[in-house]
Amino acid sequence: MQFDYVILGGGSAGAVLAARLSEDADISVCLVEAGDEARDILVRAPALVAALVPGYLRAHNWALHTVPQPGLNGRRGFQPRGRGLGGSSAINAMLYVRGHPSDYDRWAEMGATGWAWGDCLPWFKTSERNMRGACALHGDAGPLQVGDQRRPRKISQAFIEACGAVGCAPNEDFNGPDQEGAGLYQVTQFWDGPHKGERCSAAAAYLHPAMQRPNLTVLTRSRADKILLEDGRAVGALVRQGRKRLRVEARAEVIVSAGAFGSPQLLMLSGIGPGAHLQSLGIAVRNNLPGVGENLHDHLDYIISYTSPRRDVVGLNPGGLMRLARAAGGWRKHGEGLFASPMAEGGAFLRSSPQEPIPDLQMHFVVGIVDQHMRKMHTANGWSAHICALRPHGRGTLRLASRNPRKAPLIDPAFLADARDEALMLRAGQVLEKITSAAPLAPWRGERLYPHDGSDAAIMADIRARADTVYHPVGTCRMGTDEQAVVDPKLRVRGIAGLRVVDASVMPQLVSGNTNAPTIMIAERAAAFIRADRKGG
Repeated sequence: MQFDYVILGGGSAGAVLAARLSEDADISVCLVEAGDEARDILVRAPALVAALVPGYLRAHNWALHTVPQPGLNGRRGFQPRGRGLGGSSAINAMLYVRGHPSDYDRWAEMGATGWAWGDCLPWFKTSERNMRGACALHGDAGPLQVGDQRRPRKISQAFIEACGAVGCAPNEDFNGPDQEGAGLYQVTQFWDGPHKGERCSAAAAYLHPAMQRPNLTVLTRSRADKILLEDGRAVGALVRQGRKRLRVEARAEVIVSAGAFGSPQLLMLSGIGPGAHLQSLGIAVRNNLPGVGENLHDHLDYIISYTSPRRDVVGLNPGGLMRLARAAGGWRKHGEGLFASPMAEGGAFLRSSPQEPIPDLQMHFVVGIVDQHMRKMHTANGWSAHICALRPHGRGTLRLASRNPRKAPLIDPAFLADARDEALMLRAGQVLEKITSAAPLAPWRGERLYPHDGSDAAIMADIRARADTVYHPVGTCRMGTDEQAVVDPKLRVRGIAGLRVVDASVMPQLVSGNTNAPTIMIAERAAAFIRADRKGG
């Protein structure tokens, strides 16, 4: 099998790339994805994110784990990652957040030339079809439908008021002129057309409509085991499809879009990465690239949850399940109601102290109880408030556990390994205590899960006992111009011709917010780079 471009990984970035590159009828594109097409009701119904994140349904979730984290009492963290077309955009809370403009300016300062905010904003707008219309900061003609929540719960407005009680003003657009404040998230959800109310994953927005093109081949339930290299050039991949092994060749380029964990894993399995590590596993070194698998970092999330005496929140009890069932019927008819909810309806961007120039904390407010990524179930009606530190200092690694492609990698995000992160998480916990105990939430406040005395020591002990990822790993194939960079600013792998990496792994540093919208932007830019290179530009 031979194509012009072979894309390994059909997640958010891979879906965008396959759709954009195949717009040119003169080139052929093959997309290889380990999961399925992700068109089923579990993906389409936003509220069913609660069934996907815990990872018991492995068809849509890799359900990975970290190595033991000393900063978290030696616990192994859980790392849900999407499996199937659309990747993690098929199992996330659909929140459309770009981060702070200064994040991208820092990328450029760190060596990612051409990735400053002014360079990236046009591509955010290109991807976006915002229901509020076009303006200086938003687009209205892109594939990705971005809309306001139609019928959020009353408690989400109470959360916004609780933030106001501690000095955090309302904000109607976290992607607007000012990120700071509390409000309702806009979501990547169909607000127009036959799929109204359904999740608008990257696959649903870009790829599913393109899959009838004769120049696009999509291989699902097919896992890339190795990139094929000849004379310093990527020429294809070995792909396992059931019991078959396929050789999928690329005339122009191989593009790795397997995510912050999968992309460095695949590079290392192919002999591209830190030489000593590869040799220790008996893998022949084809390109000693020490930055592969370095720079891993993620947002650490701390949660306070309460049961609720009110029933207008989610509860897995007979009454709550009956309400969910009725909501499912309304969602199928009108695309609205509880089944259309992202569950994480409210949010806030706050500064941990007045000295901070921009927000360094983010909140997600969920209209149900979240405990251990919903792996520990509670039948009570309730709610959860999450907080994370936006720009962690600690850096971890991803390494191979084995030369076997089906063996999960060793994921070490180094949570709280840096004392500065520990101090900021303590301040985050203090902020969370104030907001969750504020008067506007009193009508919904029942019994607290995991209560403590509120002292700094108790807050820190609770963070170490329960905090974990909020699902934003990045950085393991960092772009830049220094010797530790894995890809250059056009996302080409250093030292190997015909090979790029396009996904969240190329981010030099975490953005100040959720990572899906930035990943889609990166893929839009990458498609433009590839088209320009093809034309000799």
